[in-house]
Amino acid sequence: MTETDPLEQPKLDKYDRHILTVLQDEGRISFTDLGKRVGLTTTPCIERVRKLERAGYIKGYAARLSAKQLDAGLVVFVQIRLDRTSKKSFHEFKEAIQQLEPVQECYLVTGSFDFLVKARVKDMRAYRDFLEEELLAVPGVNGSTSIAAMETVKETLAISV
Repeated sequence: MTETDPLEQPKLDKYDRHILTVLQDEGRISFTDLGKRVGLTTTPCIERVRKLERAGYIKGYAARLSAKQLDAGLVVFVQIRLDRTSKKSFHEFKEAIQQLEPVQECYLVTGSFDFLVKARVKDMRAYRDFLEEELLAVPGVNGSTSIAAMETVKETLAISV
């Protein structure tokens, strides 16, 4: 799905915003039920959803899985410092991090480190193995600081519409 130029994107009206809000919570809702929830008949509702998809507001649909049930209950945030003597390090790191399965998110950040990584693993032993054998082996990594989450207080992918 290709996103349109932000300058060419249609303005969102109250129906579009309501559709986006409902779909964030209930991605499998039928078009008929979605239409009822937002005050539209089925056909205009379908047309609006398709328009929102084409415009790039909706990037896709996914199931939310139980990390605990899938033996990935430990969340670890890792601050990564790169060897800054090589501009190539940043490019190589970005390429390599895409291949590491436990990594859910990775951000280039400002501050005293270069990247912030969110990874999910089974337990601390699995994290230690991942850190030593995979993450610290990525080209250009000069150091890391790990922060293990003790409890999930809030976790959402929802964006305020």
